Amino acid sequence: MSPLRKRGIYRNVGLLIIRIGLGIMFILHGYPKMFGGPDTWVQVGSAMQFLGIDFAPMFFGFMAGVTEFFGGIFLLFGLFFTPSVIFLFIVMLVATIQHIGAGDGFTAYSHSIEIAIVMTGLLFIGPGKFSLDRKLQKRNNRRY
Repeated sequence: MSPLRKRGIYRNVGLLIIRIGLGIMFILHGYPKMFGGPDTWVQVGSAMQFLGIDFAPMFFGFMAGVTEFFGGIFLLFGLFFTPSVIFLFIVMLVATIQHIGAGDGFTAYSHSIEIAIVMTGLLFIGPGKFSLDRKLQKRNNRRY
């Protein structure tokens, strides 16, 4: 058997590794935003001004932290996968727009673009075999 044929066997393991790695990183990035308090929330939420939204920066900053923290947890376990990936994509898109709007260089916003690309790919690929979404779907299919 050629090595290329064996790759399909490890597809789900690769997706699991990506989900775990990105999930942990989103948790680590989201934790200080979520628990940073009103000053942090206003600072993070002020990124919305680059989209023409200049009201409720505290709310938007808190929601960014919640999205990164809980989105990371959900990504890690493959639970609520599709909505989590969509919300994380939106957060990365806003981060990219904020860096570009602030006049930051490419190195400042390339990371958020890269993660947005990965989120887009995951949206099409799915969580893989080793996810809670898949386990719950199998259980629900057995009931009916």
